Amino acid sequence: MPALAPAEQRVANAVLADPGGVAAMTISELAEVASTSETTVIRFCKQIGVPGYPQLRLQLAAQSAQENIRPEVGGDIEPGDSLQDVVGKVAFADERAVRETSQQLDVDALAKVVAAVSKAPRVDLYGSGASAFVALDLQQKLHRIRRVAFAWSDVHVALTSAALLSEGDVAIGISHTGTTVEVVEALEEAAKHGATTVAVTNFPRSPLARTADLVLTTAARETTYRSGAMSSRIAQLMVIDCLFIGVAQSVLPDARKALEETASAVRGHRLKGSVNDQQN
Repeated sequence: MPALAPAEQRVANAVLADPGGVAAMTISELAEVASTSETTVIRFCKQIGVPGYPQLRLQLAAQSAQENIRPEVGGDIEPGDSLQDVVGKVAFADERAVRETSQQLDVDALAKVVAAVSKAPRVDLYGSGASAFVALDLQQKLHRIRRVAFAWSDVHVALTSAALLSEGDVAIGISHTGTTVEVVEALEEAAKHGATTVAVTNFPRSPLARTADLVLTTAARETTYRSGAMSSRIAQLMVIDCLFIGVAQSVLPDARKALEETASAVRGHRLKGSVNDQQN
């Protein structure tokens, strides 16, 4: 949305407000609703990767039919919703974020990131707010398989670390919007020193994506409670889990041995007789 021209944004808003209704509209009707021209509607379709308006209508109709299967949980969270409604809507939004992220994730780009991280002497991870926790999760996972990785959420520490990277190292910036200044600056600094740069973002035309050598996109639609960064965090975690597993596969059997050793190191900190203790 931020990358679209103002007239195209009006078309996008009309589509988002009533996908099922737009699926039944002619191109002239949609242009009128959005106070724009048919040419702009066609340009909007191409901007979002759809060949033309007929294809857009078909995709919207299919999606609306799918979401109508569970109409009670497909909407936004409202202030008066019961906790049961909240549970259903959050579960639906998270499931949709994971499904749609997996459908559009560029596997070729992911393979290149996996290859770069697998052989990198060092990996820097940058994220702020909720994305910082995602960066920490990836750091912990990579450490478990003997990959040297550091997650930085403080902009000063991130910049000084980025300045020490070199060719062969990897820097990964995580930001849902792709406009978080601290993350963009850190990735730009890493790029200056020859590191391979990666963006994990929901917006492929964002400043963060334009800074990166490789882009891994999520597909999350946030709810009214945007500050909670709910669906976006789930989608980001899905992407980094795929990245981690790809890296682990590429460094077997070392990864398996490292996982066994790290699991053994913490086993003594579980209560004796617990289910986890018995399983491990």
